[in-house]
Amino acid sequence: MNSSANKSSILVLHSSSDLYGASKILLTTLQFLKKKNFHVVVVLSEDGPLAAEIQKIGYRVEIVKLGILRRKYFSVSGLINRFQAIQKAKRFLIDLVKTERIDVIYSNTSAVLVGALTAKACNVRHVWHVHEIIPSPKVFVRFIGFMLNHFSDKVIVVSDVVRNYWKKYVADEKIVTVYNGIDYSEFLKDSTSLRAELGVGQDTILIGMIGRIHYWKGQEYFIDMASHLSKKYPNAKFVLVGDAFPGYEYLYDNLKNKIQAENIGHLVENLGYRTDIPNIMNGFDVFVLPSILPDPFPTVILEAMASGKPVVATNHGGATEMVDHAKTGVLIPWNDSQKAVSMFEEIIRNSKLRERMGQQARQRVLHRFSLKQYEENFLNVIDSTIA
Repeated sequence: MNSSANKSSILVLHSSSDLYGASKILLTTLQFLKKKNFHVVVVLSEDGPLAAEIQKIGYRVEIVKLGILRRKYFSVSGLINRFQAIQKAKRFLIDLVKTERIDVIYSNTSAVLVGALTAKACNVRHVWHVHEIIPSPKVFVRFIGFMLNHFSDKVIVVSDVVRNYWKKYVADEKIVTVYNGIDYSEFLKDSTSLRAELGVGQDTILIGMIGRIHYWKGQEYFIDMASHLSKKYPNAKFVLVGDAFPGYEYLYDNLKNKIQAENIGHLVENLGYRTDIPNIMNGFDVFVLPSILPDPFPTVILEAMASGKPVVATNHGGATEMVDHAKTGVLIPWNDSQKAVSMFEEIIRNSKLRERMGQQARQRVLHRFSLKQYEENFLNVIDSTIA
């Protein structure tokens, strides 16, 4: 990177302060920018553990309500609320752009609209990192597509599935696929801490999923599959990790009720929010990603593959580019739990197959989705935007 790029200032906007997929990727991205000596200011829409991690990197963090768009605001009153919040945030960001002499605004996730509006108002460049496929409502999809095309200099998408979804709205020269990569070192270590915590031996098959609880993430579908499997494999135990978005806590209660209704509470460990994901992942025998809508490029699949686990994932979204079906895992239907179970029962029965698939998964993630590749590809986009 040339000397002028080293002096460039970037304003980074993000929709939450959790430590789930998109936030983990943001932390990795910020470390790239730190290595290249960019001046960076980060604005988060809420306080939380992500803010503390960013400050450890050495970057200043501002907490400002950015008017993040979520499904619960899809009403007249909700949209009015978002408009007012975005306008207030925009005024704050315009002042920040001026005082910090910002050259580029980087908006992480399509839910952050205010970055695009601020960039246009301040005549600075805008990079939009899109982690989402938004299925509906169609009028909203078209609106986001319009914003991506007309209010961005570059649109980074996390998989070709996401690219194909948005390319009907975004000019081809603007949109670029950059596969995420993470630091896999912690996931390459062996650990028995989860089995010790749960009090189970090596003869117990631990089948787990990790993800924020949401209607489309598939926790209830996971329980449907667990119910089928429990009837044939008494040595199987099922582990759930993750909490709900603020305001969606009722989904957590719904999930507990479903587990009770299926009469498998004694077989399901619901661990809630955890920060020791490498240890959790290392304890699984099989990792399941049961999203009922396309998950654009799930970071947890990268983590599971690096941990040497076979991945069972629903056959849509970024998982289709990550999982090599029948070699590193199995791609299953998203709407037929009985058929899904029949497709990966052999992994449960056959420990040698699990081991072989897990080894191939680890090789694949380290080769195709490496941290170095992500760093190079991401910084190329930033460089080309600044140039």
